[in-house]
Amino acid sequence: MLIFLIHIRDPQFYALPAKTRAKNGNVRIMGFPPIGIMSLSSVVKRAGHECVMFDQANPDTPNEFIIEEIKRKQPAFVGLSFLSTTSYPYAKILARAIRAADSKVKLAFGGVFASLNAPLVKLQCPEVDFVCRGDGEQLMLDLLKSLDNPSGVESLTWAKDGKVINNPNRKVERQLDQWPFPDRESLALDFVESMPLDVPAVLSMERFTTMQTSRGCPWSCTFCDIPIFNEGKWRSRTPQHVVEEFKHLQSLGYGSVYFVDDHFLLQPKRIEAICKGINENNIEIEWGCEGRVDSVAQHLFPAMAKAHCRTLMFGIESGSQKILDRVRKEQTLEEITNAVTNAKKAGIEIVHGFFVVGNPDETVEDMRATFDFAARLPLDTFGFNRLCVYRGTPLWQEYLKRGLINDAEDWYKYFKCSSIDPTCLDGELINDVRRAGLRRLFVYKLLHYPIQTFRLLRRFTRYMPIRDVVYLIIKPFLGKKKGATKAEVLSRAVEHGELKDAAALLTQLTDDRLDHVLAESRAERLRIQREAEGYVVTPSG
Repeated sequence: MLIFLIHIRDPQFYALPAKTRAKNGNVRIMGFPPIGIMSLSSVVKRAGHECVMFDQANPDTPNEFIIEEIKRKQPAFVGLSFLSTTSYPYAKILARAIRAADSKVKLAFGGVFASLNAPLVKLQCPEVDFVCRGDGEQLMLDLLKSLDNPSGVESLTWAKDGKVINNPNRKVERQLDQWPFPDRESLALDFVESMPLDVPAVLSMERFTTMQTSRGCPWSCTFCDIPIFNEGKWRSRTPQHVVEEFKHLQSLGYGSVYFVDDHFLLQPKRIEAICKGINENNIEIEWGCEGRVDSVAQHLFPAMAKAHCRTLMFGIESGSQKILDRVRKEQTLEEITNAVTNAKKAGIEIVHGFFVVGNPDETVEDMRATFDFAARLPLDTFGFNRLCVYRGTPLWQEYLKRGLINDAEDWYKYFKCSSIDPTCLDGELINDVRRAGLRRLFVYKLLHYPIQTFRLLRRFTRYMPIRDVVYLIIKPFLGKKKGATKAEVLSRAVEHGELKDAAALLTQLTDDRLDHVLAESRAERLRIQREAEGYVVTPSG
């Protein structure tokens, strides 16, 4: 049968440097490719079905285009995949538009948010026939065989006679090598690799993609829903299978890969075998990954660097041990320092630190300690985001017990902790301390790590307009002045505070307000696009 798979994007969070074309004619997009629907596409194609994919990062395939394609080609099944709370409003709007255009096509939701909230999603969005929970590969194959009677399809939520039915969970699949490599070539997009900074900081103009070598994380940080989604289990592909995918990607001309594993650094022998396979097969692809600072695989950082690991990202979160303990990070400041230092000594080119501010029980002194700690670490790049809470996390459960949220009314909403938790600092104060902290951090880096800073800026100026690199440096010194470069205006993958605020607020709107607000948003984005026409991310020399 004919299947459509659609990756829903919150337009605040994907990046569109410009409507530029790669050498092969594809539109270039800054951001991560939709590996979820790409993986499902290869699975259903191997089973004999025809599959068409759409990624809403593509300016050539807006909702209206997708609706017209559904009317024209009349697929039997349409799957909408989205990851987060902030994407859910957009998924609802598109699902309702599809149902209005075709009353017979079978519609399904999938992804982390849908999995964790399946019965509630089915009740709120009855236009959708099925909500798929957890891993999608075998579930999709089973469902396509039983569209008219899905009672035996495990991990499926559906409705019969007006009653929502939760089919039993399927056993977590550990044999990940059985699935084919993602279908990357059927989507007419080329992805540009960037860093999660305050402007689109391009790392490479090589052909870029992502790879998943493992799934899950056994730790239970209070703000993360990954352990719940994966039932606290970590599962991996074999090193041989990972290396075979590297060989496949090199044959297709890819030059850069990022692992979307939640914790790549968990199993030393596996990491060692992957690195050995990369070197023995003369694979030149540069790659990046992320992991915990307490990994026992740090002795393999030199081997990773030799195997072309260029980027390593750590979830550091805070420079206050009190706050690390509060968010149940189960790591120490000493472990953080050792991991970052070891990565740089091993020759990892870019070591990034993720931090969160606006935590429960966090004081101004804790925040200042975090920025001072980040300054002393030999990090190349860093990001400081406001802590948010959403359903499925331990923090959400804590807030329910404290009476700060109502599960029946707030389950689909996304809150900044500082907006609802009286133990958090005020939002404006958080922003003021963050601006001051960034100023101190930047000055410290320029004075104490000048060579490291110069090398990083030199990389960015290869692919970014110099004005944007300068803006990256001086932005913390501009105070509360608002405004954005053209690159920032067009960025939808970069976590600007204002855009994150807008995305969070959108989840809190009632459904009858969504259509009006999204129509206004689309009109504004079109206006910005027209004004910025001609802006191109190209090597500047």
